[in-house]
Amino acid sequence: MELSIQQVRDHFRRHGVRVTPQRVAIYTALAGTTSHPTPDMLFRTVKRRHPMMSRNTVYYTLSALREAGLIQEVNGGHGVVRFDANLLPHHHLVCLECRRILDVMDDRLDRLSVSEGQVQGFRVLGHRVEFHGYCAACQQRMSTKRHPSGR
Repeated sequence: MELSIQQVRDHFRRHGVRVTPQRVAIYTALAGTTSHPTPDMLFRTVKRRHPMMSRNTVYYTLSALREAGLIQEVNGGHGVVRFDANLLPHHHLVCLECRRILDVMDDRLDRLSVSEGQVQGFRVLGHRVEFHGYCAACQQRMSTKRHPSGR
């Protein structure tokens, strides 16, 4: 989602987040991608335009934005944490090979619920569905490795 600097500032103020150029740059970069970047990926992206940006600033900012409810963590598997600024109900396809994460927008998944018998007093606030498998590019690479002659 493309946001203007003023929209980001207004968004921060509504959520009680202090507005700094670094935070605006990090949030804008995250909101402008659907790739669910890791903190290090985001650091490399933002550092191109803000050479004085530190890795620590990125990690601290992501934590502050998550705490304010402006972004969410997405578990990419193997302890890899990724982030998403898209807070609309959606789910994910996770490639087990390259760790790529793709959004799945399907309102049938949004309507999933846990039966009363399973809840046992637990207060459910939301859910996310992750499908694990192999993306088309990784399937092609794996097929080529198994059959180098193309057969």
